[in-house]
This record gives sequence, C-alpha cells and structure tokens, in this order.
Amino acid sequence: MRVSVSEAKGQLTELVRRAEAGDEVVLTRHGHAAVRLIPVKVALDRKSRRVLLEAARSSGFSKAISGPVAARSQDFLYGDDGLPG
Repeated sequence: MRVSVSEAKGQLTELVRRAEAGDEVVLTRHGHAAVRLIPVKVALDRKSRRVLLEAARSSGFSKAISGPVAARSQDFLYGDDGLPG
C-alpha cells in the first residue's frame, strides 16, 4: 500500500500494525516512494540458533540417507544401451 507522508501522520499506528502483519507499506513524498515500513526481525540468542541449526542438520541428514543417490537420479532418461531414450 502506498500512503503519502502527510496522510501517514494521522494513521501511523495502523500503518505500523499492517507492516508488522506483513503488508508492504510505502510512504510517498510528492508521489514518489520515500520510505518503506518493515518489521524488525528479532535476532535469536546463541542457544536458540544452536537448536535451529541442529534441527536443520538432522533434517538434512535424514533426507540424505533416505533419498535417491544423486549419481543415479537421472538414469530413467537413458535406455539400457546408455543412450538417451
């Protein structure tokens, strides 16, 4: 949504709520985009980052074990003679 700076003065609280909810809020000056309101992302602490990283590693490891072997993943494209089928 695009709102002029003069209009935004009266509805700043609502614009901030909308930006926090994920809406794109652009403030304009003389019809040209001037600033964009975006929510601040809270940085994770060290312990939370470690938990997230370990979860991603274990998820990737389990997929690597159960998934197809990359070296053989395109075999269906070729016939028994090794030529494209």
